[in-house]
Amino acid sequence: MSDHKVEPSSNEFLSQAQLDQLCINTIRFLSVDAVQKANSGHPGMPMGAAAMAYVLWTRVLRYHPRKPDWPNRDRFVLSAGHGCMLLYGLLHLTGYELSLDDLKQFRQWGSKTPGHPEYELSSGIETTTGPLGQGFSTGVGMAIAQKYLAAHFNRPGHELVDYTIYGIVSDGDLMEGVASETASLAGHLGLDNLVYLYDDNHISIEGSTDLAFTEDVRKRFEAYGWFVQEVADGNDLAAIDRALRAARAEKARPSLIKVRTHIAYGSPNKQDSAEAHGAPLGEEEVKLTKQNLGWPVEPAFHIPEEALAHFRRAIAQGERAEAEWQERLAAYRQAFPQLAAEWDRYVRRELPEGWATRIPTFQPSDGPMATRQASGKVLNAIAPALPLLLGGSADLAPSNNTYLKGLGDFSRGNYGARNFHFGVREHAMGAILNGMALSGLLPYGGTFLIFSDYARPALRLAAMMGAHSIFIFTHDSIFLGEDGPTHQPVEHLPALRAIPNLSVIRPADANETAVAWRVAIERRNGPVALALTRQGLPVIDRSKYASAEGLTRGGYVLADARRKAPEIILIASGSEVPVALEACEKLTAEGIAARVVSLPSWDIFEQQSQEYKDEVLPPGVAARLAIEAAVPLGWERYVGTKGAVIGMTRFGASAPYKVLAEKFGFTAANVLRRARELLGR
Repeated sequence: MSDHKVEPSSNEFLSQAQLDQLCINTIRFLSVDAVQKANSGHPGMPMGAAAMAYVLWTRVLRYHPRKPDWPNRDRFVLSAGHGCMLLYGLLHLTGYELSLDDLKQFRQWGSKTPGHPEYELSSGIETTTGPLGQGFSTGVGMAIAQKYLAAHFNRPGHELVDYTIYGIVSDGDLMEGVASETASLAGHLGLDNLVYLYDDNHISIEGSTDLAFTEDVRKRFEAYGWFVQEVADGNDLAAIDRALRAARAEKARPSLIKVRTHIAYGSPNKQDSAEAHGAPLGEEEVKLTKQNLGWPVEPAFHIPEEALAHFRRAIAQGERAEAEWQERLAAYRQAFPQLAAEWDRYVRRELPEGWATRIPTFQPSDGPMATRQASGKVLNAIAPALPLLLGGSADLAPSNNTYLKGLGDFSRGNYGARNFHFGVREHAMGAILNGMALSGLLPYGGTFLIFSDYARPALRLAAMMGAHSIFIFTHDSIFLGEDGPTHQPVEHLPALRAIPNLSVIRPADANETAVAWRVAIERRNGPVALALTRQGLPVIDRSKYASAEGLTRGGYVLADARRKAPEIILIASGSEVPVALEACEKLTAEGIAARVVSLPSWDIFEQQSQEYKDEVLPPGVAARLAIEAAVPLGWERYVGTKGAVIGMTRFGASAPYKVLAEKFGFTAANVLRRARELLGR
């Protein structure tokens, strides 16, 4: 360990090797000091990975610290997000808007340096990471996005998009199933714009990785179709440099560089120990480590002038790279003015004018129509006007109705196509969609609602980041029928509604579905989940009932039998709305003033004014009956203490859906009976 000592002194000339080691140790000890000050964090990974991160950030990565959103920058993903002080240190040192005081506030309330990287909290953080495997997989989505953008915008002699996605991944990342899913797909697609450094330090929280992870990683990734290299010494800068450049020269496969590192490198007592993974070194060990690597014990957060000057060269380098690209963009504007205008909309995240005029409307004569079928019609109608709208399904496109006709299959050698075949990989699909969304595309992915559980970690991160990913969940209830309870979601709607900033929309017919798509595309500040039926539903006669535009407010009065204050309110979403309408007609015939409220999106409804919500659900009306083929959790907020819910309190059953409706009480007759009970009649 002592061979990497450098005495940091501004009074002596440093050789390049000495300067390199000075910079690497600066990265190490910023991490050590921040973790120690916070008395919380993960010092070991940054200490071990500092050398390879240094090579990447000072010799290979193309970025502009003063213009962190420059579209043609390389992306860096720290999938091993627990080592976030590595990234925070690099951002500060290279000149991003992250101050030394920010580093000193590591893991504190309101700081820009939380315990794992959070997208957009600090400039230069490309994605939220921490849950292992997510960064790995989101990076694959970014690589897919770059391939599509290059195919769509680039022209011979005019390469507007030519950036690369780099990342550091860990043993833990590679153990997670989502990384396996995305690695398999990345190899299949030949994403040669993806380069991951594997921090192979042999340590996990419980001890040596040999406890649970003894596979041959090289052979595994080669089997996936990756270009795999190995660097035997994680402090061998020249070897790391060569491997990175060889990875960029590879033109057919994604790259994994397996770098043998040592967790807590330089710590006399904690190097190569599990103890260094997720706990401060301790004051005495910090002192010993600094002494061992020739670093001043005091002050903490020491940054040698020579090191800072060397790192800050990134600003001038970024300015030159961005200026050269701006010249390319100017030439591109002259050669391809229409494409350049489209590029400008892409950069500004603007939708093309008039795109929504292509959204179809449906007539009662078009029904019965499953909302999944209506969704497919809407998608195909709007796709020609939205060139950045693209997506697919987790091997369920015929069932999800997600295929864009005539727009090709995204594949190796056909990166300009717009239909994705994610395979049976729901979790990977979700994380990939996030990477695509963070890259400025309008991505969607479909599967059955029951399998939203498989994608839930990606859904949660999409919501946390505000990523504009669109999730199409069909077969949204027990009414998918004969496949039985293993495929019939009951708890999934309330589970999705529980995720903050995830907009969940369950439309009641084809026209609500059309409006839901407009809402989903225009949202822009977070993900949307569309819950759609397998079974056919009537297209509601809007000449008789309220317009489907009410969906834009989350909930609306669909029917008021007597156009006066209701005696009872029937509240429903999705396929249960037609049942509520039928019951309402029967109640009206009995002289009971009934109202039907379609409530397709709780989260959008909750964003409305209290005045509007009270108009839809008058506080003085206690008789309220909710109808939804899902676990009734949460409905108490709308039915109150005197209302009731017709919902699911058990798993479903295998039978035709009309039989299930009868057995579980989702019929107009049962709604009528329960309504009478609430009214005491």
